Amino acid sequence: MSLLSKLQTKNDHKHPQVSDQEGNHEQTNQDNIQTVIPELKKVETPKKKSIRKQLDQKHKDLKDLLHKQILQEMKDKDVESIVLKIDEMAIQIIEENESFRGNIDRKAVVEELINDLTGFGPINPLLLDEEISEVMVNGPNQVYCERNGKLILTDIVFRDNEHVLNVIEKIVAPIGRRIDESSPMVDARLPDGSRVNAIIPPLALNGPTVTIRKFSKDPFGIEDLVNFGTLTAEMATFLDSCVKARLNIFVSGGTGSGKTTTLNVLSNFIPDDERIVTIEDAAEIQLGQDHVVSLESRPPNIEGNGAITIRDLVRNSLRMRPDRIVIGEVRGAEALDMLQAMNTGHDGSLATGHSNSPRDMIARLETMVLLAGVELPVKAIREQISGAIDVIIQQSRLKDGSRKIVKITEVQGMEGDIIVLQDIFTYEQMGLDENRKVSGKLVPTGVRPKFYERLEASGITIPTSVFIREEEWSK
Repeated sequence: MSLLSKLQTKNDHKHPQVSDQEGNHEQTNQDNIQTVIPELKKVETPKKKSIRKQLDQKHKDLKDLLHKQILQEMKDKDVESIVLKIDEMAIQIIEENESFRGNIDRKAVVEELINDLTGFGPINPLLLDEEISEVMVNGPNQVYCERNGKLILTDIVFRDNEHVLNVIEKIVAPIGRRIDESSPMVDARLPDGSRVNAIIPPLALNGPTVTIRKFSKDPFGIEDLVNFGTLTAEMATFLDSCVKARLNIFVSGGTGSGKTTTLNVLSNFIPDDERIVTIEDAAEIQLGQDHVVSLESRPPNIEGNGAITIRDLVRNSLRMRPDRIVIGEVRGAEALDMLQAMNTGHDGSLATGHSNSPRDMIARLETMVLLAGVELPVKAIREQISGAIDVIIQQSRLKDGSRKIVKITEVQGMEGDIIVLQDIFTYEQMGLDENRKVSGKLVPTGVRPKFYERLEASGITIPTSVFIREEEWSK
């Protein structure tokens, strides 16, 4: 039961009976809300606009009075004890002021204040809803959420820009980040690990903009991804073997395609007796092993000094005796250090990056290595890539919002100046079903990977039937 539900239950038990006068006011409130609000949802006339404006002003006035009283109470008491008394305060104010006995929704006012005090303001209900995977605040008057892969406009609004800024400050302050006009962008995380990006005016023209990528309270396992249709049981068996055989794996895909979720699942295949070092911009990898060291980059301070980049952390991690290095996202010069680590004995490393296909990921890695400022010929860079990375997992978010692993590709080596890639599994899309959902299946290509001998040398045996298509097997 949520905190708000507990509080409402507590108050219902605490005030099971009210006086006739108070009961009449409560019933009048509810009756008026039921009759007036639906009417206002119809075509707005000047008179209805005026009524709505008056209701909104009364709602704001009651909230302001409650807020002032809360500030006075907070001088002597802690937040939890005050939260338990907010509903009583609201009832008392309504009894003392006849102007609030009309169409004020007291419970809505109390809920908003509780969310401001104990959560993250108006968006707190969205963050508590497990069906919502992303929350997007586009200024104070527009809040979207993603539910089942689809974007939905909510009816949630903030008071003004200052209200949104207060919520952003509440998110970034506990982890030592800051946001202001001199530093108007920030990456942060919520206590549950959810990723937050915020950007404010003058860069954001519509007002403070917040994007929150939520994570499940209980991290997804490989069984969940199989049940979601992200991959098949055969692919899961294959990836489990690849991680345990210490192959270097790169997860690529577009924004919101589920790369981090897949990286989390792959990371959980790592044996418990290995030392894992994770490196991220904002910590979001959730591992279940005991021996995990989490590193997080640091932005520059207000003077522009003191920044610690992902590249700095990758270099430092090599001195920390890691068995595995897991990089949340490779997006710059750290690609060179990552490839060198993979080529110098740090097998079994995992990383993610943005791309539309495995071939595009190879091209992006070449570009990122060049960002390191080291003048290397393209062939030397490609040899580094082909020698370092064994498997590329391509993930996509399809038109119906579902997330699929669409390719598992082996990096086979160099032929001349070209890196040779070979698909091991691929997704064959067949169209849309009657519910407008993408119809397709994940199938093996019939090719056994070249590193199959490495799997066997590690004591891992995968049935050859995993790599054979059903129709070929039936023949």
